[in-house]
Order: sequence, then C-alpha cells, then structure tokens
Amino acid sequence: MLIALPSAGLHTNGYSLARKLAFEVARLKPDTYVAEIGNKIGAELLKPHLCYAPALKNILARGWVSALAHITGGGIPGNLPRVLPSGVRAEIDLSAWPVPAIFKYLAKVGKIETDELLRSLNVGVGMILIVPPQNVKSVEADLKRRREKFFRIGRIARGDSGKARVKFSGTLGL
Repeated sequence: MLIALPSAGLHTNGYSLARKLAFEVARLKPDTYVAEIGNKIGAELLKPHLCYAPALKNILARGWVSALAHITGGGIPGNLPRVLPSGVRAEIDLSAWPVPAIFKYLAKVGKIETDELLRSLNVGVGMILIVPPQNVKSVEADLKRRREKFFRIGRIARGDSGKARVKFSGTLGL
C-alpha cells in the first residue's frame, strides 16, 4: 500500500515556477492577500517544510515500511520510482487526498495541466510510505496515535520487466 503524509505547501520544490506565476503572471506583491488560498501570497510561499522524523521514528524502528519517498523536485513521478524495484508499478488514485489551495491557485494562474503539475510540484503529498499489506493497520494506528494526517493513495502492483513506473488514475481536486 502507498500511504501519503501531507505537505504544508511547496516544501522544497517549484519555487521558480511559483514565483513566476505569483509575481510575474498574476503581478502580486508578497503582502497581497489571495482569497482563493486564504493567505497572503508571500506567507503561503514561505510556509516551512515539514519534518517527518517524529511521525516516522516508531514506524521505521519497527520495520513496518519497505521504503519512503520524499516528494521534492520532480514530484511524485520523479521521486517514487527511485525507491521501487524494477518490474513494479505504483498505482496512485489522484482523488485520494485533498489538494491544498496554493496548488489549485498556481494551476489556475499558470493554466498548468495535471501531468506538468505532478512533475513540478508535490500537490499536497510530502512523503509516501510503501507499506507491506500486513503492516498497514499498524502504520495507520501509529499515525493516528500521533495525530498525523495521512491518506491511502494507492498500491504497488506487478509491472513489466523494465524500470519501476507510476500509473495515475482519477483526477486531482483542482
């Protein structure tokens, strides 16, 4: 199973694109309040990156995950295959998590298609846990005890004999 931990915003990727869209295309100033995101654009872009260590410490110590993918530059399709073996496919349901308002706003301003959005930004997913089926309940129970938000976003399936791949279904909530 694939379990996602949410991002707090852009985290570590997409800032060149976000700055261009916010300050050149939309012609905003950093202190401009944007109703669609419920915040000043500068404050939204400066939200700090989340540290996932506290949420993952116990889960990792118990060996409940097979791999972790930190979703940074390259988005989900650029990061998830790096931690998967050849011959598998990650199947991800794009409707499985709420897309934060900043990503919806940037997609609208830049008229960005879903494929490009997924390659350029984290779209609300900061970390993906690859969890064997027998450990899913334990991982989810541990995350709930810690009051961590998480979403089941997909699964690992057999693929072709080549490189690991990501297959998306559903639509992002844009």
